[in-house]
Amino acid sequence: MTDQPDFDIRSFLPYLLNQAAEESSLAFQHHYKQRYGMLRTEWRVLFHLGRYGAMTANAIGTRAKMHKTKISRAVAALEQKRYLTRKKVEADRRHEMLSLTRAGRTVYADLCAVAGTYDAQLLAPFSAEEQALLKRALERLAKL
Repeated sequence: MTDQPDFDIRSFLPYLLNQAAEESSLAFQHHYKQRYGMLRTEWRVLFHLGRYGAMTANAIGTRAKMHKTKISRAVAALEQKRYLTRKKVEADRRHEMLSLTRAGRTVYADLCAVAGTYDAQLLAPFSAEEQALLKRALERLAKL
């Protein structure tokens, strides 16, 4: 044994953040998985297209901090569900502009409404001051 204090992963900030993210994500996952048969990566791609409009998979990867293979699978699944379309970028035919279909926009609007309610439920145990502090701290850590 060394003279160093014991390391307790349960108080390690990256571990705590991961556990909080998993716990809160799993409960929300029920909504998009049960209603629309989507995976988390599909929801994230759908969200980015709904929020920011048409963009390339590379742009989604940069914004969402997702690996391109995960995005590629999510795009294929969303296209199969008819939630998005692809259009070649004329200036560079290697890239495709992705955009939501009417059905995709409907799903996006529905899930955003559910997400807003869910977010309020997550924050309900905290005071308004604690909510603001928590959000500011997380935004700073995420460098948003």
